[in-house]
Order: sequence, then structure tokens, then C-alpha cells
Amino acid sequence: MKKLIIAAFALVALATATKVNAQNKIVGGAEMYPDKDIIQNAVNSKDHTTLVAAVKAANLVETLESAGPFTVFAPSNAAFEKLPDGTIANLIKPENKATLTKILTYHVIAGNLSAADLVAKIKAGNGKAELKTVSGGILTFTTKSKKVYITDEKGDKALVTIADVAQSNGVIHVINTVLLPN
Repeated sequence: MKKLIIAAFALVALATATKVNAQNKIVGGAEMYPDKDIIQNAVNSKDHTTLVAAVKAANLVETLESAGPFTVFAPSNAAFEKLPDGTIANLIKPENKATLTKILTYHVIAGNLSAADLVAKIKAGNGKAELKTVSGGILTFTTKSKKVYITDEKGDKALVTIADVAQSNGVIHVINTVLLPN
């Protein structure tokens, strides 16, 4: 009987968690709220501390708190760790602010593009979509095995690992590689 009660509580807890998570995604161990802006949510993700530090160093906080809408391809900490040693420490120096800003804004597209929107653009483009970033660069989107990939101007590819994290001023798609402009 005791096991049955424990199992019932576990099912109720699982059902409640599933209901919450269907509405709000969990990113980096933190619930993401669609009524909060990109910065308000990102600062709570344990997987995006490097990105948040870089956004602060580039003075882009106010921009990403504005009305937008923005589509942000947010590299995880693991994505930043793929960069050569010392890259982040070098980029966050005040003298490299312009380069850091260009890299960060290369991860942003004006507008609110869901994963379904991206896939529709890829289909309309016969297997690829080229979209202009806020920095003026181009990102190329493709699909493979029902997953969305992004290729930067240097030819490196990122996988969208968590899609459609709704924000009050756009959407975040978590990616596994830092995208670099030419």
C-alpha cells in the first residue's frame, strides 16, 4: 500500500512537471518564462554563463532587453569551450569589444523565428535557407534527420539542441557551437 501511494505521488509530480515544462522549457536547469525577456531568462541558465558574461562585456544587455523581437542562437558553455584556449578571455577585453559585438550579433536574427519557421524557410529554399544576421553576416540553415543545423561563414556547423524557448521579446534556440562571421 505504501509503495502504491508513493507511486501515485510520483505520477502526480511527473504529470505536474510535464504540464509546466510543456509551457515553459528548462534550459541549464532553469525554467524559461515566456513573459520574461531574453536577458531575464538567460541569466538563470547554468549552461549560458559564458554567453551572459560576453553579452555584458559587449554592452548588449539593454539591446536584448528591448522589445525586439529577436531570434537568438544561444551557444552553451560547452560550445564556448570548443574555442581555442584563451579566446573568450581575449574577446572580453575592452579593446576587443567591437569583435565580440560582431560575433554575438552574428547569433541574432531580427524577428521571431520558430523552429517550424526555419524548417519552412529551408523547404522553400530547396534544402537550405540563408538568413541575414543583425551583424550583417549570413547564416545557412539546413536539416538532417529532422534536426536543424546552422553553418556559419567559415563553414563550421552548429546543431540546434533546444528549440523554441519562448521569450517576451523573441525566441532562443540553444546551439552546440559558437558561430563565427568572416
